[in-house]
Amino acid sequence: MTVPDYEQTLTEPLVTDALIEQRVTALVGRAARHQLWFLFLDQHEVQLPLVLPFSDPPAQPDASLLTLASIVELAVEAENASAVIVVVERYADATFTTADKLWARGIVTALGEREVAVRAVLLSHRRGVRWFAQDDYGLAETSV
Repeated sequence: MTVPDYEQTLTEPLVTDALIEQRVTALVGRAARHQLWFLFLDQHEVQLPLVLPFSDPPAQPDASLLTLASIVELAVEAENASAVIVVVERYADATFTTADKLWARGIVTALGEREVAVRAVLLSHRRGVRWFAQDDYGLAETSV
């Protein structure tokens, strides 16, 4: 799979879970380190050109999560985004860890409190990308 260029992202809305997973696989791919990624979608679910990686987050969410959520909220406002895609990257197998679940739940909750819609949460692991269902991280449904 080739990495889409910006022109391709202008024309292909990410309207299905499969398209989102393909895009994350193309952009982030297999995990190489521990970091978080935020991709932004417009009102038509087209990916915006801003991609925010956050390197070396703590092993589990702490008070810095509030700062991170504020930064993402500012980026959403600046880009006039309607939703974000979150990717938790860490070099391990595809099984969700307690820390993965805490990060997914923490990010979705913190962004929800700021009325930032989360379209998807995915896990980048050492063999590829895996979808994170809301039930996987303990939320029945998102608040936004």
